[in-house]
Amino acid sequence: MSAQTLEVRSSAWQRFRKSLVYHSFIHNRTAMVSAAVVAFFVITSLLAPVLAPYDPWDQTQFDIMDSELPPVGSNGADQRFVLGTDAMGRDMLSTILYGTGISIMIGVFATILQATIGISIGLVSGYFGGRLDSFLMRVADIQLSFTTLMVAIVILALFQATVGLRFYENYAIFVIVLVIGIAEWPQYARTVRACVLAEKKKEYVDAARVIGLKPRAIIYRHILPNTISPLLVISTVQVANAIITEAALSFLGLGMPITKPSLGSLIRNGFDYIFSGSWWITAFPALILVVLILAINLLGDWMRDVLNPKLYDK
Repeated sequence: MSAQTLEVRSSAWQRFRKSLVYHSFIHNRTAMVSAAVVAFFVITSLLAPVLAPYDPWDQTQFDIMDSELPPVGSNGADQRFVLGTDAMGRDMLSTILYGTGISIMIGVFATILQATIGISIGLVSGYFGGRLDSFLMRVADIQLSFTTLMVAIVILALFQATVGLRFYENYAIFVIVLVIGIAEWPQYARTVRACVLAEKKKEYVDAARVIGLKPRAIIYRHILPNTISPLLVISTVQVANAIITEAALSFLGLGMPITKPSLGSLIRNGFDYIFSGSWWITAFPALILVVLILAINLLGDWMRDVLNPKLYDK
């Protein structure tokens, strides 16, 4: 690495340390704790194959005779299973580590998909306007008239009935990401369209047109960068929404299969046994899900505040 590259990176880091975002972050305890919690879940999920005592996807590593063992500290607990076992005899700690990773992965990739679709439609709709704008926004209105959960339930139920459960298990993550991503794009499209309508009237856009730049270059090189702030806030919220949607679908039996558990499917699997005394099968995944969603939403609230220039006009 050259000295010039190091100098550029050092200069960028110094500018970031002097920025309002950095100053707000280090002086906001809620934001720091939320970021630490999210980072902890992401890192432990990525390291699940290393940290997990057992592989919950490998049926040879769990025994049905070890089913419904309570967590360590309770009567009848087994020291091998710190958080106990589920009804199939799988180690709860291992399934939570793997399940958290699946939930986060679905949330992130579903958000990337809906952002890609929504941003593209919002940019085109806002910049060109006219009948194209009216048509795309009416499509968005129709999409918004159906809840994400309703659309996902119908599509996933039909898909499972058509291809069968065995085929669905192999492509469950891909299908869930696709369904949630397609169902949520209007949130991005409307936000980006509103930003484009405000930006395209400014002088720098007129100047870009005068020098002969094509609409595509103006949209993606000049207008899009000025919509990043609201998109970051929306993305944070949408990741949490996607995780919740996946958990709801899994709880209804239409999400992740039992062989590849997510937090939602773990909660569902334990719900049938909660009244028999095996509370830990549902309680631990539910607690992790609540903490994860809360941390993401708190981080999103901080980003909304710090990236809103109106709060600093006074």
